[in-house]
Amino acid sequence: MTRYLTPSKIALLALISVYTDGAVPNSAIVPVLSFLVSHLLPPSSKPPGYALIPIDKSHSVSIKDFENALSTLASSIPGRTVWDLFLKKIWQIDCSDSLDQFIKKISDILVKTREEQLKDRNNGTAPVTDRMLLSRASPLGAFVRRAQLEYTRLQFHDAVALWRGFIKYRLSTYQAWAKKNPLESHTKVDVNLLELGIDLTGHLAKVVYGNLEEGMDTDVGMSTKDMEWLLEFQIGEMQNRGCRITEQMKSRLEHMIVSGVTVPSLSHYIRFLDAWKAGDYPSSFDHLHRYFDYTMHSRDRTFYQYALLNLAILQADFGCHSEAVSAIQEAITIARETHDMNCLNFCMSWLYHFGKAYPDALRDVQNTGMLGNEKESLAFLQAKAKETEMWSLLSTSLLSEAKLELLNGESISSAFEHIVKASYLNVVKNMTNAVGPQLMLQASTFSRIGVTHLAWSNFEIFRECYASLGPFEDNLRITCRSSVLLASKGSYNEATARLNEISGDHLHTLKNQQHWAFFSGALKLRRQLHRDDKVAAEHILSQLQACVLPDAELTTTLAFLHIDLLMRRGDHSGAFKAIEQLAGSSRPENLDVATQVKLLNLKARLLEKSGQPEKGFSLAMRAAGIAYRSRLLPALWEAICSLSVVLMSFNEFQAAMDMLESIVPQVLECEDSWLAAQTYSLLVDSNMGLAGQVRQDTVRRKEYVARAVEFIDCAFEAYSSLEDLRGQCEMMAKKATVMHLSGDLVLANDYAAKYLDLKKKATMER
Repeated sequence: MTRYLTPSKIALLALISVYTDGAVPNSAIVPVLSFLVSHLLPPSSKPPGYALIPIDKSHSVSIKDFENALSTLASSIPGRTVWDLFLKKIWQIDCSDSLDQFIKKISDILVKTREEQLKDRNNGTAPVTDRMLLSRASPLGAFVRRAQLEYTRLQFHDAVALWRGFIKYRLSTYQAWAKKNPLESHTKVDVNLLELGIDLTGHLAKVVYGNLEEGMDTDVGMSTKDMEWLLEFQIGEMQNRGCRITEQMKSRLEHMIVSGVTVPSLSHYIRFLDAWKAGDYPSSFDHLHRYFDYTMHSRDRTFYQYALLNLAILQADFGCHSEAVSAIQEAITIARETHDMNCLNFCMSWLYHFGKAYPDALRDVQNTGMLGNEKESLAFLQAKAKETEMWSLLSTSLLSEAKLELLNGESISSAFEHIVKASYLNVVKNMTNAVGPQLMLQASTFSRIGVTHLAWSNFEIFRECYASLGPFEDNLRITCRSSVLLASKGSYNEATARLNEISGDHLHTLKNQQHWAFFSGALKLRRQLHRDDKVAAEHILSQLQACVLPDAELTTTLAFLHIDLLMRRGDHSGAFKAIEQLAGSSRPENLDVATQVKLLNLKARLLEKSGQPEKGFSLAMRAAGIAYRSRLLPALWEAICSLSVVLMSFNEFQAAMDMLESIVPQVLECEDSWLAAQTYSLLVDSNMGLAGQVRQDTVRRKEYVARAVEFIDCAFEAYSSLEDLRGQCEMMAKKATVMHLSGDLVLANDYAAKYLDLKKKATMER
């Protein structure tokens, strides 16, 4: 395997020579240049426009690609296409010495340097005017200079192997060339064999060239540089998509690597990423050390801090948090010593997010005061990101500050301001990788203020426009969160279908598999809880609790589902203990204000279930106050529902009904069927309470009863969408009671029969 030159690159040099000869008309210039540039630049360096140009993924241009691109382009010579001129150019290289002369003279198509121009002027040499000259700094000029330099570095046996490869590369075009140039046609291999009168069956020809028709002895289609480009492209795909290498691609890469003389060090990094994604930590450690051992030999200590950074990330995923903190601290120290601001800023950003996820692991570091508080850390990261123009880090820091304000219950407008700033950066700097976190945080903010349809729109925007451009982790999280929104409306089948849209090939990574498995299990658990199937719910819950959850937020979600199960089983003391345990396990500085309000509302509901709603008055008022200040509107509506229960326990039915009716439009805007069903159910109780208070006024009493029946139907519909058996039965029982109090015993018996049918149907479905 040569270091840079391959037969396809010699063919590209020939096409560049044809272009500079002036034989390409204006109509064909753009296609020819597009073809050249698309195969000269590495994939990561191509501008967005070149993504539309089909290229060979192996970075080796086949002769068929040249024919497809050039055969339809007319040249300046009548009767000849650019393909014909290209064939003439490559077949003029008729021996190894001719190839050597072609490479040596290829620099004549470049603009001479200032020193060479002064020398020609002093010698009286006229400048070249009969052909086009390439700028030395242009992509084509840089390629020509690099090719000439690399050819001079070739050993003799490498140059001979390159010539053999070039013979094999152009062999299939011999008939097409000979047909257009019958007078110039010669042997397919080497003009020297023709002059010596030796054919390909001769002993000398077999010794020098072997069986070119079979092509078993010559394979220089890939250079070391091409291999590095291919590995860099593969690494970028693995990091962006968060996926592993398929077995087919792995076998092809292994074949390419072992076929060469030198093994690029990037192959060890690919093996590291693949082992890491597979959860094979011993192998990932081994390949990581091998990769950075190679880089240390070639680049001294300039990459040492990146080795430590990768080691810290790996240790964190492995669960060795103290080792990860030690590695990242050393990486920060080395980055400061070497003045590597990019690595330093990235290390500080990673350390901040690591501290948010695992605060106990950074307790000793935080006690020293080295990191400062969270606001100071984010201000430092934003300042350094602006200085070094690390726009991705600046966008992430702005989103982190917005998220911190949301968690602390601060100004919603300020959080939106930071989100808009990050969005502006993502659009102006074309950072598609950062769009996913921005839309996710934006959707979360809309959900917190009760505008669920806008949250859903943000999820759909990402899925339609950015799913193929961003990392797979973002697509996975957004898919899972959008399925939660569907489940809250009772669309379980659609939520399950959305989760199943994720291909199994993307779930080979352990963390992705755990994330997807948790949301799938949580969706099934929520459905079984609503169906009042406690046995199935306990089974699913035990499976989820046995999993190692990759996120603290998922742990909190699972704890809430566990509390819901305890409440449905009637184990109120166990639910109280679970609430206290969850509140005690959360650190105050990392406790989301939404979680705090949720815990207060759960305590108020438990007191209501225990028959002591008045004791939950202070809890409901505190939850309502915090939710109002933080603009957590769904939690605020839930707290108001708890307050209405307290008011009704004191026979303040009118005040309770006024409060509930005032929030109904906002509750419906939340698109939460359970919250809507609860609100309607409490409106039934308040109206029936008022009907009891105006027992003497028959007209008003009938009006309140009619409204109660209407709200029963609305609540039953909401419970039905959730498949909530207990809520459906409760509504049927209330309706039968209302009919009985109204004196309509026939309808009362009908609704009582429906109550029993619901119970029976649920039992049969289990």
